Amino acid sequence: MRSAKEYKNIVFDMGGVLVDYTADNATWHFTEDPDIVREIHNVMFCSQEWMALDLGSLTDEEAIGRILPRLSGDRVREIARSTFEHWHEYNNVARPGMEAVVRALKARGQKVYILSNVSRRLTDTYKDVVPAPESYDGAFFSGEVLALKPQPIIYRMFFQRFELEPAECLFIDDVKANVDAAIGCGMDAWWFRSGEQEELRKYLEV
Repeated sequence: MRSAKEYKNIVFDMGGVLVDYTADNATWHFTEDPDIVREIHNVMFCSQEWMALDLGSLTDEEAIGRILPRLSGDRVREIARSTFEHWHEYNNVARPGMEAVVRALKARGQKVYILSNVSRRLTDTYKDVVPAPESYDGAFFSGEVLALKPQPIIYRMFFQRFELEPAECLFIDDVKANVDAAIGCGMDAWWFRSGEQEELRKYLEV
């Protein structure tokens, strides 16, 4: 693989790379009961409906309508609804140090993109949580296109949307299957498995 400086485009996954994602942050905002937090985590955030939101095959209204009846009582359902309405405000937090990384890449003359599995809601709100929000040359989210990483089609749609040559792109993701799929679609890619920002800085040479 070439030096990171040689790529025209650096493509980041969002959760686990640009931001830290913690599913229960929003729920804790509405209750201090750990049993309720655990129930909502299991019933909502671990559900098929949540995956369908990332895929874009369900609307928010459809998803919460299916989730709420599976919860144990009215109080839990009220907290779950509040969690669902506000999760995007609390569950993603920019990773420390990543603002400097993104700005350094831009200063070096490289373009910076996001390719991430997230629901349609993040299409309008991702700039509220990502580091250096004005710095991205494009963002591509699974919920917009009815496809998820590591499906090859999402990478191909990404290239087409932004008119990119795969060989000119370096992809950074914390999930190995997503990295392997990106390589299979013609990008070079690096598995950010440690989550350590200093290791990423060293790899990107910034």
